[in-house]
Amino acid sequence: MQNKASNAARQTSPVAFFRGFLRNPDQVGSIIPSSRFLEKRIIAAAMQDTPRTVVELGPGTGGTTRALLRALPPGGRLLAIELDPHFAALLRQIDDPRLVVHLGSAVDVCNLLKRHGWGDADAVVSGIPFSSMPDLLGRQIMTAVWDCLSPSGCFVAYQFRNRVITLGRELLGIPEVEMEFFNVPPMRVCRWSKSDNPSL
Repeated sequence: MQNKASNAARQTSPVAFFRGFLRNPDQVGSIIPSSRFLEKRIIAAAMQDTPRTVVELGPGTGGTTRALLRALPPGGRLLAIELDPHFAALLRQIDDPRLVVHLGSAVDVCNLLKRHGWGDADAVVSGIPFSSMPDLLGRQIMTAVWDCLSPSGCFVAYQFRNRVITLGRELLGIPEVEMEFFNVPPMRVCRWSKSDNPSL
């Protein structure tokens, strides 16, 4: 059950999210948090096989984080990696022992999983804007994500622009792509399954 602090963080998240966009527009993929329709679509893509170890990259103010926690089994665990210290502080107000918040870069995902003794991730969900980062960094993040996935794991990225699809095709193969129009802006939800490309 969420405490008062986490409820307050949820109520103020649109303002906090917009402030985060103004602080670092290249690091925030939208000016408002994800809609419940987008959250539902992300959960459907990421939680198909009831993963127990999940990583979220760029969780922002925590709307998708809370949706992931609601879908996660009681014994599951969620590592949220956030680059913005203000967002990380909001995320730490979520009262759930399954959640670990780390302030840092998505490039370090493999090392962070090892640091916590969690092993491979069953699912990695990313809201970070690949279109506004250097291609080299985008490739490094995707490679790190792929390396830390279990053999049956999946990588789900939700994006406004299609740069993630282009990079993903080069590195990971062709993704499943769905559009969610009930979101501002409309978002592409892309899913790569490691079992589809085990040799990569």
